[in-house]
Amino acid sequence: MSFSFFRPSRPKTPQELVKATKDSLAALDTKTVVEVKALEKALEEVEKNFQTIRCMLSGDGEVEPNPEQISQLALEVCKEDVIALIILNLHILGWETRKDIVYCWSILLKQKVGSTYCCIEYIENHFDLLDSLVICYDNKEIAVNSGNMLRECIKFPTLAKYILESASFELFFKFVELPNFDVASDAFTTFKDLLTKHGDIVAEYLDGHYNEFFTLYEKLLTSSNYVTRRQSVKLLSEFLLEPPNSHIMKRYILEVRYFKVMMMLLKDTSKNIQISAFHIFKVFVANPNKPREVKVILAKNHEKLVSLLHDLSTGKGADDEQFDEEKELIIKEIDRVSRLPNLEH
Repeated sequence: MSFSFFRPSRPKTPQELVKATKDSLAALDTKTVVEVKALEKALEEVEKNFQTIRCMLSGDGEVEPNPEQISQLALEVCKEDVIALIILNLHILGWETRKDIVYCWSILLKQKVGSTYCCIEYIENHFDLLDSLVICYDNKEIAVNSGNMLRECIKFPTLAKYILESASFELFFKFVELPNFDVASDAFTTFKDLLTKHGDIVAEYLDGHYNEFFTLYEKLLTSSNYVTRRQSVKLLSEFLLEPPNSHIMKRYILEVRYFKVMMMLLKDTSKNIQISAFHIFKVFVANPNKPREVKVILAKNHEKLVSLLHDLSTGKGADDEQFDEEKELIIKEIDRVSRLPNLEH
């Protein structure tokens, strides 16, 4: 008598696993799934398949992952359009499934087959999927999952460049101020990565979209939301002071309107905001080619600025020494400007 039915079933090959995953994702189509039970069954299948994919990618604690299987898995998810199906169905999937997907996504994107990152190549051929991921921030249930997936994409220059230059990039100026704190924070983390991960690409983007970008950014700096102001001025001081953006900084510090914004932030009730604003304010003041209007503003506010700067301190030991040195130089320059003749107060 055979007892073969007690034996564990043969593990699926990467091809079989991806095909089963594709079928289970396709079964979620709300146009064809009319019964609740059918949808529940399809969701269970998707969850089970992604648990298996996760296990194949990371091992199960006893068996190490097989590099050949991982490469085959990466090829198959592209061939079967599973990458697109994941993004399009993210809003239907359960929390555990989305968590497994985010984990698998991170590994698959980094997977090189030969000399090619096949999943990155797939997304490059379907750039609209990145727009879909960005728009997911509008759905608070999946926003953090899609944010994690986006940040993995942004690690690759071609994908970051597409998002920066796409119409959907402007949505971040809205998403970072969403009422849901977790979603807004996650959106800002992604926004920051876009503006700091690839210096040359960011410099090229800012060069071509200077007016539109900084007009939108000014709204963040002057937001009524304290967190938005604090994060935005800190981020501005980070990416604007980067060497690839030196020509952008030179242009920025000639803009009187932005100088006035820094003056306002320098007077903020938050010390963190004041200190971040100072790091940009000092470049306006130290600029040997200051516009006349900037000199007039400095002269007019001379006493108040000197008093404010004397009281400003980071309270961070050695860092405070450098900060104090910079402060003294800026105070001397403000004093010098205030004594210039022919400046109308």
